[in-house]
Amino acid sequence: MTLNVYLSGEIHSNWRQEIMDGSKGLDVAFFAPVTDHDASDDCGVVIMGAEEKKFWHDRKGAQLNAIRTRKGIEDADVVVVRFGDKYKQWNAAFDAGYAAALGKSLIVLHGPDHQHALKEVDAAALAVAEHPLQVVHMLTYILRGTLPDR
Repeated sequence: MTLNVYLSGEIHSNWRQEIMDGSKGLDVAFFAPVTDHDASDDCGVVIMGAEEKKFWHDRKGAQLNAIRTRKGIEDADVVVVRFGDKYKQWNAAFDAGYAAALGKSLIVLHGPDHQHALKEVDAAALAVAEHPLQVVHMLTYILRGTLPDR
């Protein structure tokens, strides 16, 4: 069985690549939002025209990005949402809520410093991980029913 996995959340570290590299050999198809920060911010105005006010600039980009995000989450069997340490990722929280509302299998990934702030998000998830390797082990278990070497 091929598992479609959408990797949502922070774009300031290589956590996606760690999961993809660790999942080589698994029957997994990965999808993600645009992770080029400038492209993600400016896609709307570059494609559809400049906006005088930053609000409309951001809104055009957010709506265009939402097409990709919605498609990725809706087509996913599993949604992994990463909350990083550097910035507040309101979009990641939104993606987690959207995935939960659709009944998607949700894995939340964050460090222990975010446990309290994300308690409701964690409660909606089927699994919570602190490290990308734990997500790899989860995907391996889901697909193969095997545990990592102990």
